[in-house]
Amino acid sequence: MNADSLRELLDEVKAGRVAVEEAVRRLRDLPYEDLGYARLDHHRALRTGYPEAVFCEGKTPDQVAAIIERLSARHPRVIGTRASEDAAKATIDLVPDARYHALPRMIVVDRAPVELEAPTAETQGTTPFVVVCSGGTSDLPVAEEAALTTEVLGTRVVRLWDVGVAGIHRLIEHHALLGDARAIVAVAGMEGALPSIAAGLAACPVIAVPTSVGYGASLGGLAALLTMVNSCAPGVAVVNIDNGFGAGYVAHMIAKAAAVPQVAQPERS
Repeated sequence: MNADSLRELLDEVKAGRVAVEEAVRRLRDLPYEDLGYARLDHHRALRTGYPEAVFCEGKTPDQVAAIIERLSARHPRVIGTRASEDAAKATIDLVPDARYHALPRMIVVDRAPVELEAPTAETQGTTPFVVVCSGGTSDLPVAEEAALTTEVLGTRVVRLWDVGVAGIHRLIEHHALLGDARAIVAVAGMEGALPSIAAGLAACPVIAVPTSVGYGASLGGLAALLTMVNSCAPGVAVVNIDNGFGAGYVAHMIAKAAAVPQVAQPERS
């Protein structure tokens, strides 16, 4: 339940169309719902505007399905990350309108989709959007997790795949696009230099996502993480290894905040 649905319920009670007891029943589990193995934070959407996301890895398929079913009963938009095919199948059995995206391994329930059109050359400067770029094709599962998260939350995304530093001209030719973005999510493994390059081409924040892609000395993404943390380019913030969801969430918040008109401050005498 988000703020809009809560206002709607209270209006219905005020108008006499919903009984007080029925309203109490709907609100009873607002703080959280205890399933025994999970306590679902139904109040989070009221606090933050978005419901709790489900990290599916480590949970059984039945647990994933039950959690998403209970969340989707109260929220029109639910995301499950790191989901296996078995967890997706169990979820779809309970929630038929759930969709499984195999590349990022995400389960998405979206009953209030936002119509998002990709920016064109004519609207590029006025249509808020986020660029998600990947160093290589092997980084796509994490990059697509970031892109899909951003889109489901309601922000346009432009995808730039396989534009890593091994062929830096592939990224540089998109410098105008990068310059118009509200935020850039740069996803890379190996040495992880892509975010620094992106930050040198654009004035917006760059969210760096190290991936676990690479040979032995990459240490499962630690080398890329350290490169990004030590970036000499200003404006780079770093999330954890393979955390595409976290990067997409932050990118959406940045784009949303940038789209809010600023109130003029009174001049000081």
